Amino acid sequence: MHVTRFSEAPHYEAPNHFDMRCLRLQGKEAGPSTQMWMGMSQILPGGHTGLDGSPMEKLYLVLEGQLHVVGELDGAHQEEVLGPYDSCRFAPGEKRQLENRSNRPVLVALVMPNSAPPPA
Repeated sequence: MHVTRFSEAPHYEAPNHFDMRCLRLQGKEAGPSTQMWMGMSQILPGGHTGLDGSPMEKLYLVLEGQLHVVGELDGAHQEEVLGPYDSCRFAPGEKRQLENRSNRPVLVALVMPNSAPPPA
Protein backbone atom coordinates (compact mmCIF):
# COMPACT_ATOMS: atom_id res chain seq x y z
CA MET A 1 0.00 0.00 0.00
CA HIS A 2 1.19 3.52 -0.75
CA VAL A 3 -0.47 6.53 0.89
CA THR A 4 -0.05 10.12 -0.27
CA ARG A 5 -1.24 12.65 2.26
CA PHE A 6 -2.95 15.60 0.59
CA SER A 7 -0.76 17.98 2.59
CA GLU A 8 2.32 16.31 1.05
CA ALA A 9 1.09 15.87 -2.55
CA PRO A 10 3.70 17.28 -4.95
CA HIS A 11 2.82 20.20 -7.19
CA TYR A 12 3.40 19.79 -10.92
CA GLU A 13 3.27 22.14 -13.90
CA ALA A 14 1.33 21.06 -16.97
CA PRO A 15 1.80 22.72 -20.37
CA ASN A 16 -1.03 24.91 -21.65
CA HIS A 17 -2.73 25.06 -18.22
CA PHE A 18 -3.59 28.59 -17.09
CA ASP A 19 -4.69 29.74 -13.61
CA MET A 20 -4.57 26.16 -12.37
CA ARG A 21 -2.83 24.51 -9.41
CA CYS A 22 -2.07 20.85 -10.11
CA LEU A 23 -1.16 18.22 -7.49
CA ARG A 24 -0.01 14.65 -8.03
CA LEU A 25 -1.89 12.28 -5.70
CA GLN A 26 -0.55 8.91 -6.90
CA GLY A 27 2.04 7.77 -9.42
CA LYS A 28 5.05 9.53 -10.93
CA GLU A 29 6.75 11.70 -8.26
CA ALA A 30 3.93 10.96 -5.77
CA GLY A 31 4.84 7.28 -5.54
CA PRO A 32 4.90 3.96 -7.36
CA SER A 33 2.33 3.02 -9.97
CA THR A 34 2.83 0.71 -12.91
CA GLN A 35 -0.12 1.65 -15.11
CA MET A 36 -1.66 5.01 -14.20
CA TRP A 37 -1.36 8.20 -12.19
CA MET A 38 -3.90 10.40 -10.43
CA GLY A 39 -3.89 14.13 -9.98
CA MET A 40 -6.13 16.88 -8.74
CA SER A 41 -6.38 20.40 -10.08
CA GLN A 42 -7.89 23.56 -8.70
CA ILE A 43 -9.02 25.73 -11.59
CA LEU A 44 -9.46 29.37 -10.66
CA PRO A 45 -12.22 31.53 -12.19
CA GLY A 46 -11.23 32.11 -15.80
CA GLY A 47 -8.71 29.25 -15.64
CA HIS A 48 -8.47 26.85 -18.54
CA THR A 49 -6.39 24.47 -20.60
CA GLY A 50 -5.62 24.75 -24.28
CA LEU A 51 -7.62 22.70 -26.80
CA ASP A 52 -4.96 20.01 -27.09
CA GLY A 53 -4.88 16.36 -28.07
CA SER A 54 -2.95 13.57 -26.40
CA PRO A 55 -2.25 9.95 -27.35
CA MET A 56 -3.49 8.96 -23.89
CA GLU A 57 -7.00 8.36 -22.57
CA LYS A 58 -7.96 10.80 -19.78
CA LEU A 59 -10.65 10.54 -17.10
CA TYR A 60 -11.90 13.59 -15.17
CA LEU A 61 -14.16 13.75 -12.10
CA VAL A 62 -15.51 17.10 -10.90
CA LEU A 63 -15.39 17.27 -7.11
CA GLU A 64 -16.49 20.89 -6.59
CA GLY A 65 -17.81 23.65 -8.83
CA GLN A 66 -18.91 23.78 -12.45
CA LEU A 67 -16.56 22.83 -15.29
CA HIS A 68 -17.05 23.41 -19.02
CA VAL A 69 -15.41 20.65 -21.07
CA VAL A 70 -14.86 20.76 -24.81
CA GLY A 71 -13.95 17.74 -26.91
CA GLU A 72 -13.01 17.52 -30.57
CA LEU A 73 -12.45 14.25 -32.40
CA ASP A 74 -12.37 13.69 -36.16
CA GLY A 75 -13.87 17.16 -36.74
CA ALA A 76 -16.80 16.57 -34.36
CA HIS A 77 -17.08 19.24 -31.64
CA GLN A 78 -18.81 18.53 -28.33
CA GLU A 79 -19.26 20.78 -25.29
CA GLU A 80 -20.72 19.88 -21.88
CA VAL A 81 -21.07 21.44 -18.43
CA LEU A 82 -20.12 19.16 -15.55
CA GLY A 83 -21.06 19.60 -11.90
CA PRO A 84 -20.02 17.80 -8.71
CA TYR A 85 -19.60 14.03 -9.20
CA ASP A 86 -20.05 14.26 -12.98
CA SER A 87 -17.24 12.63 -14.91
CA CYS A 88 -15.89 12.73 -18.43
CA ARG A 89 -13.64 10.54 -20.60
CA PHE A 90 -11.48 11.84 -23.43
CA ALA A 91 -10.37 9.21 -25.94
CA PRO A 92 -6.77 8.88 -27.10
CA GLY A 93 -6.19 11.52 -29.79
CA GLU A 94 -9.26 13.53 -28.83
CA LYS A 95 -8.59 17.23 -28.29
CA ARG A 96 -9.84 18.47 -24.94
CA GLN A 97 -10.24 21.78 -23.19
CA LEU A 98 -11.28 22.47 -19.61
CA GLU A 99 -12.66 25.90 -18.69
CA ASN A 100 -13.90 27.49 -15.48
CA ARG A 101 -16.40 30.09 -16.65
CA SER A 102 -17.78 30.68 -13.16
CA ASN A 103 -16.69 32.95 -10.32
CA ARG A 104 -15.91 30.02 -8.00
CA PRO A 105 -12.91 27.67 -8.07
CA VAL A 106 -13.39 24.21 -9.58
CA LEU A 107 -11.80 21.10 -8.10
CA VAL A 108 -11.29 18.22 -10.54
CA ALA A 109 -9.57 14.82 -10.28
CA LEU A 110 -7.68 13.32 -13.22
CA VAL A 111 -6.64 9.73 -13.93
CA MET A 112 -4.51 8.78 -16.93
CA PRO A 113 -1.97 6.15 -17.99
CA ASN A 114 1.71 6.52 -17.22
CA SER A 115 2.52 6.31 -20.93
CA ALA A 116 0.82 6.11 -24.30
CA PRO A 117 0.03 2.66 -25.69
CA PRO A 118 2.33 1.47 -28.50
CA PRO A 119 1.12 2.29 -32.02
CA ALA A 120 -1.01 -0.39 -33.66
